[in-house]
Amino acid sequence: MIQITALPAFSDNYIWLLQDAAQRRCAVVDPGDSAPVLAWLASHADWQLTDILVTHHHHDHTGGILALKEHTGARVLGPALEAIPGRDVALEDNQHFRLLDRDWQVLHVPGHTAGHIALFGGDDEQPLLFCGDTLFSAGCGRLFEGTATQMHASLQRLAALPAQTRVYCTHEYTLSNLRFALAVEPDNPALHQRAAEAASLREQGLPTLPSTLAIERATNPFLRVDEAAVRQQGEQRAGHPLDSPSAVFAELRGWKDNF
Repeated sequence: MIQITALPAFSDNYIWLLQDAAQRRCAVVDPGDSAPVLAWLASHADWQLTDILVTHHHHDHTGGILALKEHTGARVLGPALEAIPGRDVALEDNQHFRLLDRDWQVLHVPGHTAGHIALFGGDDEQPLLFCGDTLFSAGCGRLFEGTATQMHASLQRLAALPAQTRVYCTHEYTLSNLRFALAVEPDNPALHQRAAEAASLREQGLPTLPSTLAIERATNPFLRVDEAAVRQQGEQRAGHPLDSPSAVFAELRGWKDNF
């Protein structure tokens, strides 16, 4: 089993630290800042950082890479379609690789950025998904370089993974995302329960992450565009019928951008 720790960075980022306790090896995902990782390594002197995983090129996900690589010699794995500083391994869609004695699959999920990837560790006992800024807890990323159609397809690809998959996105956006989700589906009881649980966690200073795909399917409006209530809200906002799930998604994303 891999142990996973959230290292807070900036105002709302998490750098995910994956730990193999048996071999005292670790990896990090999307280190926008080297300082939290270096501090952890300084207090765990017998551990070795072997790998740095990157989902996309934005600076709050890549800013700490070069300092960490220089300090530890870790290899850098990142999307083949984007410029990633210090990258040693260019990851292509559907590529498989080995890390911390686990098999991982690369999923190209454009929308937030053109070359964005997600990393899926397909272990039946502990399926893990590191999805950067594509799928958020109760939300999804903004469309900076891709289209609504691309992002909808990317989200559907992630939603098709096993329901028990743990979802590790990179920002603590859950409370604000849930406020929007409740505006879309005010009569969804699972959403009200999740909002109460998330508020309690934040009041205790705890992360709301990870989520699971089962939770996201039940509460994330961007994964629920086929639901009648969600489609009706989209059509009401648009002022006309919407002819496809991706059109509903596009209307919701535009609404969220101005929410």
